[in-house]
Amino acid sequence: MAIPEPESGLVISYSYLWRQEAEAGLAEGRKNRPCAIVLITQRVEAGTPVVTVAPITHSPPQDLSATVEIPLAVKRYLGLDSERSWIVLDDFNIFTWPGFDLAPVPGTKGKYEYGLLPPGLFRTIIGKFAELRRQGRTIPTSRDEA
Repeated sequence: MAIPEPESGLVISYSYLWRQEAEAGLAEGRKNRPCAIVLITQRVEAGTPVVTVAPITHSPPQDLSATVEIPLAVKRYLGLDSERSWIVLDDFNIFTWPGFDLAPVPGTKGKYEYGLLPPGLFRTIIGKFAELRRQGRTIPTSRDEA
């Protein structure tokens, strides 16, 4: 299957690099996980998309104000498991699409996306993401090679 065009709200399979892993000197994520595309910009000089992705995790958040829980119905729609999961919005990766760390969804043959988040949930995510950025509580990790 072809790599999809990036779209806000699209949940992809991606080798996410947590901020503390990057600070410890790691250059690669430890595992592939679902991540939501929360922002897309364009590189002016090349016109290529640059995406900002937020990780989805089963780990209960230490700071609820920096996460959004994914409803079970949405998890089912995306084909995810039934365990509680959160989208983390104060730790995110930025990379030029499609990057090196896009990965096939487990159990598929070259499908890279789980699906789109429902518009209402995505609005909640973007609102919280924007508020965290205004508060200076977000720290990006660039995944493009320097």
